[in-house]
Amino acid sequence: MRDTRESRLLLVLLIAVAFALITVDIRGGEDSPVGGARQVAATVFGPIENGVAAGVDPVGNAVSAIRDSGERHDRLARLEKENATLKASLGSGDRSRSRLKQLDTLLKLAGEGQYGIKGAQVIGIGAAQGFSWTVTLDVGARDGIKRDMTVLNGDGLVGRVTTVGPGTATVLLANDPDFTVGTRMEGNDELGFASGQGDRALRVELLNGKAEVKKGDRLVTFGSQADRPFVPGVPVGTVSRVDPSGGGLTRTLYVTPYVSFTNLDVVGVVVEAPKKDPRDTVLPKKPQPTPIPTVTVTVTPSPNTPADGQQQEQQ
Repeated sequence: MRDTRESRLLLVLLIAVAFALITVDIRGGEDSPVGGARQVAATVFGPIENGVAAGVDPVGNAVSAIRDSGERHDRLARLEKENATLKASLGSGDRSRSRLKQLDTLLKLAGEGQYGIKGAQVIGIGAAQGFSWTVTLDVGARDGIKRDMTVLNGDGLVGRVTTVGPGTATVLLANDPDFTVGTRMEGNDELGFASGQGDRALRVELLNGKAEVKKGDRLVTFGSQADRPFVPGVPVGTVSRVDPSGGGLTRTLYVTPYVSFTNLDVVGVVVEAPKKDPRDTVLPKKPQPTPIPTVTVTVTPSPNTPADGQQQEQQ
């Protein structure tokens, strides 16, 4: 088409009509009189748009992949971190199971003795304030802990509280040379005093020098006045050796404690004493002796053997 006056006039007219249609379409909204024409145009030109989009999509996907690669890297790093945390938790599973077992036996002992306890964890060991055998607990005055309270675990007597801070407490262990506790023997109720000897057995001086004692006998705490520092009935240990009686006023025993003082973790501080002395009820059940099987041998005589067991001489 040549550039004439008529052609320029037609172009201006078409542009004016286009703007008029756009204005009518915008103002009409969903009821626009040109809606049908728009749908027809979509039907005609839609496949063309889809074809063009199909050619463009791979490029768009590549751009999206580059844009999202940082996000995937962060997600992968997060997953790797979560896996490492999971592996660490699985690695500490044995320790968790050990603590749960210790807590279970502690609660069982406390229930049998009717001791009101405050659970605690050992967070430090070593000398403190001149004591040789001590541990530090993660409970203190804020938790109701006071000086001269009994400390035990699921096995028996651990020690007594000597120093209390706002959030921690120091415990003097029962095997410390400065530690002394009143004891009572199971069954015959013989009284004595047990003292620590470090990594050796506890030394017990019975008040009755003629008391009948044997290896394997068991002792519990006798208890203190007003239950401080010791509540009654806490298992102490078993007799491992008895010194021969020398006619003295006391008798010396050596007792293997129930508690392993080098392997302490979960313990309980007795914040409420039992209303009644549990006596021997908290002691573990005695192991039952293994029966020795009896074998009976029955001899069946041979048919050729006479009644008197003598072989007959052959003729």
